[in-house]
Amino acid sequence: MALNLRQKQTECITRMLNLNAGGTANEEVYKILIYDRFCQDILSPLIHVRDLRKHGVTLYFLIDKDRKPVHDVPAVYFVQSTHLNVHRIIADTSNSLYDSFHLNFSSSIPRPLLEDLASGAMNSDSIERISKVHDQYLEFVTLEDNLFSLAYKNCYLQLNDPSAGDKEIEEIIEKIVSGLFCVLATLAVVPIIRCPRGGPAEMVASLLDQRLRDHLLAKNNLFSEGGNFTSSFQRPILCLFDRNFELSVAIQHDFRYRPLVHDVLGLRLNRLSVQGEKGGMKSFELDRSDPFWMANWSLEFPEVAVEIEAQLNKYKKDVEEVNKRTGGNSGAEFDGTDLVGNTKHLMNAVNSLPELTERKQVIDKHTNIATALLGEIKERSLDSYAKKENDMMVRGVIDRNELIGALKGKGTKVDKLRFAIMHLISTESLPQSEVEMIETALRESEVDTTAFQYVKKIKSLNVSLASANSASRSNIVDWAEKLYGQSISAVTAGVKNLLSSDHQLALSRTVEALMEGKPNPEIDSYIIFDPRAPKSSSGMSSSHLKGPFKEAIVFMIGGGNYVEYGSLQELANRQQPVKHVIYGTTEILTGGEFIEQLALLGQKMGLGTSVAPPAH
Repeated sequence: MALNLRQKQTECITRMLNLNAGGTANEEVYKILIYDRFCQDILSPLIHVRDLRKHGVTLYFLIDKDRKPVHDVPAVYFVQSTHLNVHRIIADTSNSLYDSFHLNFSSSIPRPLLEDLASGAMNSDSIERISKVHDQYLEFVTLEDNLFSLAYKNCYLQLNDPSAGDKEIEEIIEKIVSGLFCVLATLAVVPIIRCPRGGPAEMVASLLDQRLRDHLLAKNNLFSEGGNFTSSFQRPILCLFDRNFELSVAIQHDFRYRPLVHDVLGLRLNRLSVQGEKGGMKSFELDRSDPFWMANWSLEFPEVAVEIEAQLNKYKKDVEEVNKRTGGNSGAEFDGTDLVGNTKHLMNAVNSLPELTERKQVIDKHTNIATALLGEIKERSLDSYAKKENDMMVRGVIDRNELIGALKGKGTKVDKLRFAIMHLISTESLPQSEVEMIETALRESEVDTTAFQYVKKIKSLNVSLASANSASRSNIVDWAEKLYGQSISAVTAGVKNLLSSDHQLALSRTVEALMEGKPNPEIDSYIIFDPRAPKSSSGMSSSHLKGPFKEAIVFMIGGGNYVEYGSLQELANRQQPVKHVIYGTTEILTGGEFIEQLALLGQKMGLGTSVAPPAH
C-alpha cells in the first residue's frame, strides 16, 4: 500500500482526540481541546469542526487565551514542547481548570521540560490530574496526501545569513531533522537517504541518519511496527535538496492553476479569500473534498477557464433534464401508470438535488477564483511574464528590447524584480552594460534592487545555481486585448496543448534518476545513508541502496512551492507502473515571499538600495 501521509497523520490525531485509546470514537466522553497556534495549523487542513464533534470535542480553545474552569470534563492538550506552554499547563492544573489532563506534545518533550512539568504539578499538588503525557511526533503540516511543510519560517534566510555562526546553523539543522524525524515516525518508515555532497542537504542527511540509528537501538522504537519491511515491501528513498540546487523555481511566474492561485491569491493551509461580487471578502477551501480542484490543479489557467465553462453548461443541462422529467406531459390524459412514472421521476429528482447543489457551489467557487485571477492577470500581465521567463529558461536568451519593455511595462515592483532575477539566473554570462541597464530600468520603476544585487553577488561567487530548463510550454494566448467584458471561454478560445513538453525541472529529473537507480553521471556523486546498515558500511554503494525505488520522499530545505510539487506528481504518474512521490519542504513560499528573504540577505551583505524591501 502506498504511503499516505495525510491519512497517517489524521489517524494519529483521531487517536489523540479519543484520549489515545484504540478503537472507535467514543462520543459519550465529552472533552475539551486546547492547542497552541502551531498545532492549530497542523489540525486546520485535516480536521473540521464537524469532525471534532464526532470525536466528542465540544469546546476548543487556544492555550494562551484566558479560560474558565469546566468541571467533570477531560481536556486534551495538543501543543509544542516550549517553556511557555509547559508553564501554562502547570498553571491550568494547579487551578483545576479541568477534571483530567491528557497532554500531547507535537514532538518529543525534552527531559528538562518534562522535569519542570513534573515538579510544577507536584508543588501545586495537582499531579493526579495529569492522566497521560504523550510524544506525538506530529510536528509538521500535511496539506495533501503527498504534500507537507515543516512551517519553518525564513529558513533560507537563516541558513544563508552571512553573520550566522556554527551554533545557529546547527540549531537550524537540528530543527529540520526533528521535523523530518516526525514525518518518518508517522509513516513508520526508515528510508534510504540520498543527497548532493556539501551544504545543508548533507548536514541534514548526516544528522537524520544518526538520529534514526540511535532510535533504532531502542527495543520498542517507533519503526518496529511498520518499519521492518521484507523484500515484498521495499523501503522508500528520501532525497534531500537545498534551495540553491534550483533557485529559479522559487522565483519564476507560473501559469498553472494551483501555483497561480497560491502565488497571486495567497493560498494558505488550503484556504484563500477573494473579493466577492457584492464587495465583501469570500473565503474558500481548496482541498481533496473539491473534485474540480483535484482534477484541474495542474492545468494552465486558460484550460481551467474552459473547464469551468464546460462544467457550468453540463450543470445547466442536467438541471433542465430534471425539470423536464418532473414537469409531466402537458395535455396527456391522466392514468395510473403515469402517476407511478411521475412519482419515480420526482423521487429521482429529489435524490439528485443535493448533488446538483454541491456541483453548483463548486462551479461558483471556481468562477469567483478565476475572475479574481483574471483581474490580476490583466492588471499585471502575468501571462506575459510566465511566457518570457519560460522562454529564457529554455533558450537562455531574450531580446534586449523585450527585456526592457517588460521592466517598464505592467506588473508590480515584485513582478519586475522576479523577472530581472530570472534573466540573471537563466543567462550564463551577462555583459556589465546589460546588468547596469537592468538595474537602471528597475530603479526607474522605483524597485528596490537589493535582492537582484544579492543574486548577482552569489552568482559571481560561483555559487551553483542549477538553472535547469523549467517546464516548457507552447505559446500562451495573447490576453492583452481580450480580457474583460467577455466570458471566460471567449478569452481562452483556441488554447490547446499548453502543458509541458519534454523540459523538466532539474529537481524532477534528478529524483527520477535517483528512483531508477541506474548509473547516471548527474547523481553518481550523491551520498548514500542507510540508517539500518552497520555504521561502517553506510555511504557504500551496495546494490539494494541504489534502487530502483517505487516510493520517494523529496524534501527541499529553504522553501518549496507548488510548481515543484506539481512537477513531481506528474513525474510519478507518468511512470509505468505508477510510482509514488511525497514532497515536503521547510515552508511553502510564493515568489514574492522568497524575494523578501533574498532582499534581507542582500541588506545583511550591505548591497542594494536603501529603499524599503519589496512588499507583495
